[in-house]
Amino acid sequence: MTPKAVVFDNSGTLIERYRALKNIKNGQICDYVSSIDVVDYDSKRALVVLQTDPSKCIINAIPTQTIYQFITRNNIKFDVSYSAADIKKDSVLKAIKDDKTTVQDVKDTINAVIEKKFNVQICSGSGFIVNIKKGKIEFTITAGGKLFPEVTDVIRRLETRGIDIYVASGDRKKSLEELARFIDIPLENVFSTADSRRKKEIVRELKKKYKVMMVGNSANDILALEEADIGVLTLQQEENTPQKVFDAADVVVNNIKEVLDIDF
Repeated sequence: MTPKAVVFDNSGTLIERYRALKNIKNGQICDYVSSIDVVDYDSKRALVVLQTDPSKCIINAIPTQTIYQFITRNNIKFDVSYSAADIKKDSVLKAIKDDKTTVQDVKDTINAVIEKKFNVQICSGSGFIVNIKKGKIEFTITAGGKLFPEVTDVIRRLETRGIDIYVASGDRKKSLEELARFIDIPLENVFSTADSRRKKEIVRELKKKYKVMMVGNSANDILALEEADIGVLTLQQEENTPQKVFDAADVVVNNIKEVLDIDF
């Protein structure tokens, strides 16, 4: 019998996500907009995740320095978490070199998340949405999360059935390592800062060994949902989900515990 594996997205799938975006143009902070939808609105946009701890590194950084200065002076690692086009990291640095968006703009979103008592340690952390064509950071962003209450039991029950658990997410490396400790899965089963194309590659590689179920909740999971033997869309985050995500999925669930009822 072919072994089985379930690959979970993180934000909005395993954890209830709270996201704060600051519109750099007008200074407003909102928490009702999907960052994926914002990126999809313009094919030249990219969601960039800073690979550093928001609550320790960014919050203590000099607020008046630009984000470009913060990255280059401190050798901050970053990755493109999501983009409609294939946008490379080199393009991001070139695009933001003369941008005036500051670390304070990121701090504003961190404080908004902390005020809501969400944990920035198990989610994507902080970053920004850049328009490569315009050479501008248009939004800063911080996301925090709370593990959905059913998740730990779901993971344990899948494992008792002999199913291996993986996580493939656009979230930063350290946050996913923290998540792995929370749900007690091997660190080597966690793939961080995986954009849509990378998630598809991960599922494709795992299919060489397993029958694979992919569980996700948004547009950045579409390619992996389509690649998997069974693609599962979860609506537990209760966000407006584009029809194209429904179209990519084989099964739709309202709660992560419903994954246990899927025979694959």
